Amino acid sequence: MAESTGREAVIQRLRDVGLRVTGPRLEVLQVLAAGGHMDVESITAAARERLGTLTSQAVYEMLRHFLETGLATKFDRPGLPAVFEIAGPPHQHALCVRCGRVENVVAEVPEPVGAALRAWRMGEGAEIIFKGLCPDCLSASQE
Repeated sequence: MAESTGREAVIQRLRDVGLRVTGPRLEVLQVLAAGGHMDVESITAAARERLGTLTSQAVYEMLRHFLETGLATKFDRPGLPAVFEIAGPPHQHALCVRCGRVENVVAEVPEPVGAALRAWRMGEGAEIIFKGLCPDCLSASQE
């Protein structure tokens, strides 16, 4: 029942933003809805397990539509492939500088210092990235 409810919610999300419900779109969005931050190759492999065939190019195209409609968000990792996640409440990110793992962090974003950005018109939001070692990399470095 939970899978059916989850599937119905994903179908509704696609319809709500005006995207046609197709098998590949449904699978890719379900992969994203399962949680975590995934790169295109990981998303493609996970969706391909259930669909049988799916190209990375098709996934790129679907992700572009999901980004344009607000269904997904993208996080760029310096020197590594970008990762994607299902869109949700505003949050920040923690980035492991060793392995590239990304975790969501709920944290207040400070207001910009007015004098430092006097000529700027703010309004696009702000993003804070906490950089450090994830628990796995931290324990590996202590061994």
